[in-house]
Amino acid sequence: MDQSELLRFVTSTIENFGFRYLVTGSMVTIYFGEPRFTNDIDIVVDLPMEKIKEFCQAFPASEFYLNEEAIREAVRHCGQFNIIHPASGFKIDIIIPEDTTYNRSRFSRAMRVKPGEDYEASFASIEDVIIKKMEFYRDGGSEKHLRDITGVLKISGDRVDHTYIADWVLRLGLDSVWKAVLKRMGDKY
Repeated sequence: MDQSELLRFVTSTIENFGFRYLVTGSMVTIYFGEPRFTNDIDIVVDLPMEKIKEFCQAFPASEFYLNEEAIREAVRHCGQFNIIHPASGFKIDIIIPEDTTYNRSRFSRAMRVKPGEDYEASFASIEDVIIKKMEFYRDGGSEKHLRDITGVLKISGDRVDHTYIADWVLRLGLDSVWKAVLKRMGDKY
């Protein structure tokens, strides 16, 4: 199973349950920006506690590894858990969102895109991926987040809602990171 097939399988499984979700992270920055290798798929999912057992059963143990107790912990504490596809080496990070104003905004701005020839999925907006990448950079310092942001701005910058980003940059205390991004872009932006 290649990455696109895995994304199709996971998103269609989530949609069959009717859970609210959005693909985020590197998959989205690659879709809207510059290609790069990633071995994980990040998906934010509103997974109800009472559906965990059924959710686990949708990923056959012969093909996937996931831990039901880790999922319960993630749902209880708005954390994250992994689903691993050993045959391909790919990992799906499922993130359980907190009920915050920002997360409600992210879900309301989700976009239906066609990441593969024969399916659609809900992707986080370009702006929301940029904002989350800035948070991850602020919290962990990994340069890959800044590279992803600048890649998106180089390729899709004319489609970015700067007012939305500026508003959340202030609200989330990301102004120094946003300034670093803009400095990195230089004359190109």
